[in-house]
Amino acid sequence: MARSRSTDSPAPTGKAGRGPSAGKSGRGGSTASGATATGGGGKAPKLDKNGQPKVGRLKKVGNQVRMIKQAYSLTRKSDPRLPWVMLIAFVVVAGLVELIAILLGAPFLFIPVAVLLGALAALVVFGRRAQGSAYRQVEGQPGAAAWVLEGMRGDWRVSSGVAGTTQLDAVHRVLGRPGVILVAEGAPGRVRPLLAQEKKRISRVVGDAPIYDIVVGDDEGQVPLRKLSAHVMKLPRNLDGGQLNALGKRLSALGGGRMPVPGGPLPGGRQMSVSQRQVRRR
Repeated sequence: MARSRSTDSPAPTGKAGRGPSAGKSGRGGSTASGATATGGGGKAPKLDKNGQPKVGRLKKVGNQVRMIKQAYSLTRKSDPRLPWVMLIAFVVVAGLVELIAILLGAPFLFIPVAVLLGALAALVVFGRRAQGSAYRQVEGQPGAAAWVLEGMRGDWRVSSGVAGTTQLDAVHRVLGRPGVILVAEGAPGRVRPLLAQEKKRISRVVGDAPIYDIVVGDDEGQVPLRKLSAHVMKLPRNLDGGQLNALGKRLSALGGGRMPVPGGPLPGGRQMSVSQRQVRRR
């Protein structure tokens, strides 16, 4: 008995079995999904540790050059002799190097070294003059000590204005490896009682950690503003990292500032921000 064959034709195989847009839709779908994942076909920007887009090296160099130019022009306004002092530093250092090269019998070989060292000397002079100009601008103004303390490099935890008066006399608290440093600025007759009161308040939580007190000024027993940063950084290191963190937690329970003290003097607005960058580099 003969077998009956199915009247349904078998499904075509190969390319004929594919839909008219199967391959295209697959590719298009992957392309579309890829475009969606990358934000319209562009590459996602790289992020730094803080989650901000990374800045290229060339852009960083360009920003630094613009900042140096701006700082130079602003410093020159308050220090007209700056170009001549920088030129003298360049000529003196480069001349000394070239003189040594002549004595060694290789005057042309040391020309690049002389130029580089001369330029370095000019930059050092520029940094010193810019730093001095910045301190002259802020000296005697409310918040000057806080501005200097906040610009120090290293693990220094500054709490501005933990105590003060309506005359803008202020006591700032600095926590660092030396211990707790209380820095007062203002009239000595008004800030010394503030220092004693704040020292008594924090002595209940700091335990055996040292407490230093500093009064900013030019009188005897005071620290000039231009030497404040160096004076604080030269204090002996009495605490390790663990003790510093534990002390910071205890001090945080006392709260921060209790008076509206400016975070730093800003005479001239933008001019001060450039001078501040120069001081923080030192």
